[in-house]
Amino acid sequence: MADVYTRAERSALMSKIRGRGNLTTEQALAKLLRRQGWSGWRRQQAVRGRTAAGERFQVRPDFVFPVRRLAVFVDGCFWHGCPRHGTRPQGNAAFWQAKFRRNQARDRRDMRRLRRAGWQVVRLWEHELRPKARGRLLAKLSRLFGRTRKSPARRPG
Repeated sequence: MADVYTRAERSALMSKIRGRGNLTTEQALAKLLRRQGWSGWRRQQAVRGRTAAGERFQVRPDFVFPVRRLAVFVDGCFWHGCPRHGTRPQGNAAFWQAKFRRNQARDRRDMRRLRRAGWQVVRLWEHELRPKARGRLLAKLSRLFGRTRKSPARRPG
């Protein structure tokens, strides 16, 4: 079906759409962190630094643990090209291939910058938050934090 808008009109409409990040997967991880009693994190907090060449950079991980200097990214399987679950649209294939390549290049650049600035970086896939994979994810996060979760508070009763 042909688009009812010209390229310029479609571009103007699309430019007004503002993304909210990977909201549902970020909320799922936030819920999991709270349930496990892991605290000290902030969502979408900017991390600023300088490269070895002296240029300034700013990266906005999905979760930042400032005291631990830990940055966590939750990558959507579609947008970041998951090798297991990422799909490739058939229409406008060249555009989408370039888009996924740019996203992955940005991911590598951001990880490199953060690590050189002394941060530990963890990337999680969207599919790791699914209930079937929850046990592996909890084990991975427990290794990161170097401790087991807090015991839940007992309620009288």
